[in-house]
Amino acid sequence: MSSFDQRSAAARRLGGIAAAIVLAGALSVLAGCGFQPLYGKPGGASGIGATDQLAAVRVAPLPDRAGQQMHNLLRDRLNPQGQPIRPRYLLEVRLHELRENLGIRVDETATRANLTVVASFALRESGTGELLYRSDARSTNSFNILTSQFATDVAENDARERALRELADSIRTRLGIYFSRRDSGEI
Repeated sequence: MSSFDQRSAAARRLGGIAAAIVLAGALSVLAGCGFQPLYGKPGGASGIGATDQLAAVRVAPLPDRAGQQMHNLLRDRLNPQGQPIRPRYLLEVRLHELRENLGIRVDETATRANLTVVASFALRESGTGELLYRSDARSTNSFNILTSQFATDVAENDARERALRELADSIRTRLGIYFSRRDSGEI
């Protein structure tokens, strides 16, 4: 083995040791700051975690096509097995859309638009109807306005679907944070 190969092997060993030290330091910093996974169970395997709480949420039906899409997205994100048989919570969602034309040509026709979708949602106790948590989530997506009306409609529907996916993810995260804080006694 040449001296270059010996130095290269020694450098790789030192690099591996340095990486292990950096990783151990990063993990100890996370442990010291009180880091706790959002969807983990408090206190380890015992207790009810945010994931179990989310699985107990029934999503109330929403009107129109966008509402049906939002209902299905939320149901899949909160409980992939479907609606709970005995829900502890009820999630009510209302959607509002705003379309704003951008990119105006000289002939005053728009070439681009923003579609903003706002989801106002409320989490209620299933049995009593008591309001537990209320918030709004907002998503804005752009699309091109084309000469073909069909192509414009397809682009607008795609922007709407992107917005609904973002809103469903945001609502799931916010509810997970709410349950995590409530279970830890912060709320």
